[in-house]
Amino acid sequence: MQRPNLPLEGLRVIDFSRVLAGPYCAALLGDLGADVIKIEPPSGDDYRGVGPFAADGESGLFGAMNRNKRSIVLDLKTEAGRELARALCADADVVVENFRPGVADRLGIGYSDLSAANPALVYASVSGFGQTGPESHRPAYDIILQAMCGLMDATGSPDGPPTMIGESVSDVVSGLFASWGVLAALLGREKNGKGTHVDVSMFDATLGLSATLVARYAATGIAPRRVGNRHPSSAPFGAYRAADGFYVVAVLNNKLFAAFARAIGAPHLADDPRFAGDASRCLHEADLRATIEAWSSALTIEEVNRMLGVAGIPVAPIRNLQEALESDHAAYRGLLTEVRRDDGHTKRVPSQPVKFSAYGANCVSPAPALGEHADALLQQLGYDVDDIASLRERGAFGVPSTREGEVSNEERNHA
Repeated sequence: MQRPNLPLEGLRVIDFSRVLAGPYCAALLGDLGADVIKIEPPSGDDYRGVGPFAADGESGLFGAMNRNKRSIVLDLKTEAGRELARALCADADVVVENFRPGVADRLGIGYSDLSAANPALVYASVSGFGQTGPESHRPAYDIILQAMCGLMDATGSPDGPPTMIGESVSDVVSGLFASWGVLAALLGREKNGKGTHVDVSMFDATLGLSATLVARYAATGIAPRRVGNRHPSSAPFGAYRAADGFYVVAVLNNKLFAAFARAIGAPHLADDPRFAGDASRCLHEADLRATIEAWSSALTIEEVNRMLGVAGIPVAPIRNLQEALESDHAAYRGLLTEVRRDDGHTKRVPSQPVKFSAYGANCVSPAPALGEHADALLQQLGYDVDDIASLRERGAFGVPSTREGEVSNEERNHA
């Protein structure tokens, strides 16, 4: 795999994880040049079988979360499979796993076993509730964490039900925090030469993501309430109706509010005591909304955005994801890259969004076929053709047509 000059070039990552949070962590490292080796069970990562599917039959979710990786199949229920796993980890810089707490130890690939042979190893465990604590045994899915961490309760209309956020945010932010933790641990290793165990809890990460919700609660002792498509403590700050749809505005101070009032042809609003400050504008948000929408409901979204934009008011149309990704700005920023597989199929692959002035563009290559790089990886470890054949006879690579020998669903974390 040809890799450009990137900040993580030369870093070796072993990825035991599957589904979303762990694979996303490893993908972010691969975007920046790390050599990521994905160890899969005989039937592959569960995400290989989850749609939607591209024209070549590959899962879009699997392809996105496993870009820039090499794949080898190992049956970790066999001693031969575990032996190979330990050999791959012996000179690795990073290991990422998302088994249920205790499973990796039982398989002989936990932090204590691998760090004994490789003291500089940075070992990241992504689990639903962390390696310790009264809930650490629980399995985790994104909806479970959104429910348990207050995100659903804080999302939606005041008179409606708690609402899921339209993205697997708990999974994604856990992968993001895991990559951040790995990089912090690697920086520490540069100073003291020591590896460490990075314990990433989806519960902790989701509450960490909820920075303003947590800050409000810490200050008041009161759980934030649902306010719908508006800001809980500023106005006008939310979604408003135009003649052909909705737009958003963000007004955070009195000077901007006065400019906004002039822009909508109602300068008197700035002198109205009901709208004298953020607190009073929030208290009378319904009256303010009625005045704003009486103006904008006669205009198109394009007209509203042009008029408010000229006045210096933060304003935007509400786009769908297709409109966002197909915009000129997204194209300029390179948020999707078209890549070609060996079979000739092309597809667009996302990458991490941070730009570095001293380095080239991100590494962007398609996700691997199941076990695609097994022989090459084993040859790098010094195994010859006869050695590989012997390992196959001993069951190291499992039986692809069945799930026998896999880690069970109960042992997975689904992170």
